[in-house]
Amino acid sequence: MQLTPRLAALLTLPPLLWAGNAVVGRLMVPLVPPVTLNALRWVGVLAVLLVLGRRAIGSAEARRALLARWPYLALVGLLGIGAYNALQYMALRTSTPLNVTLIGASMPVFMMVVGALLFGVPPKRAQMVGTLFSIAGVLLVLTRGAPAEVLHIHFVRGDLLMLGATAAWSCYSWLLVKPPRWTAQPARAVVPGPQGPEPWNWAEFLLVQLLFGVLWAGAAAGVEQAVAPRDVVWGPTTFAALAYIVAGPSIIAYWFWGEGVRQGSPALASIFNNLTPLFAALLSALLIHELPRWYHGAAFALIVVGIAISTWRPRA
Repeated sequence: MQLTPRLAALLTLPPLLWAGNAVVGRLMVPLVPPVTLNALRWVGVLAVLLVLGRRAIGSAEARRALLARWPYLALVGLLGIGAYNALQYMALRTSTPLNVTLIGASMPVFMMVVGALLFGVPPKRAQMVGTLFSIAGVLLVLTRGAPAEVLHIHFVRGDLLMLGATAAWSCYSWLLVKPPRWTAQPARAVVPGPQGPEPWNWAEFLLVQLLFGVLWAGAAAGVEQAVAPRDVVWGPTTFAALAYIVAGPSIIAYWFWGEGVRQGSPALASIFNNLTPLFAALLSALLIHELPRWYHGAAFALIVVGIAISTWRPRA
């Protein structure tokens, strides 16, 4: 597997958009309950994908292909749509941005562990070394150039929620490329196309996940309102935030992430995911009119080195 400019672009844009999602999610805490925000997000995405991906449900043959894969789609819908972002939004209520981002930066470790334990794919030495460089870069940003500060972090309930979110996303990413044997079906169904049978494209594949994921997200939002009822504060800020998280971190980012994982690997994608806290730091600095500091550049260099090591292959 060779890291091409196209593959690098595919795996870089999602962290940038997800960094914006973290900032927006933090701003939305007083306006929208976190699990309800997740449900509203995916309902909006579903409305768009019913147009873009309608071929996946537009014929009786297509619907039979969908139903044949419903256990798999229900599982990835739960992990990637119903669980990950809801847990992240919930974590932002009680945890600090430093802790949440730090835990999210452990994604490469989770990817390697999940791959080894559940999918029989042991990590390679280069991946482990590259992961260490990338995490070092993330820590440099999160501690503002003083790595010893990591020893003073205190974990709270939100941190545990973010651990659950990170584990869920790791399983979701692996399931995209290695569906479990009990599905007895390939991940992407073959449906009629203009030039013959074709597999689901990105919009169709995300749509069929959403058909199940929205059910999970809606059920969780119902539980949230039953346990701790709180109204949504509607206004320009809320509508603008929803428009962003529907278009950017959801449709565009999921499209690019899925293609990047397919063309590269979950382990490689997890290294690029470490760009998220760096982008989040830069966006935060931009919003409060602070210029980037020396450790932002140093961290970026460490993360790039980590990506290079993880993807390096000696010439034969």
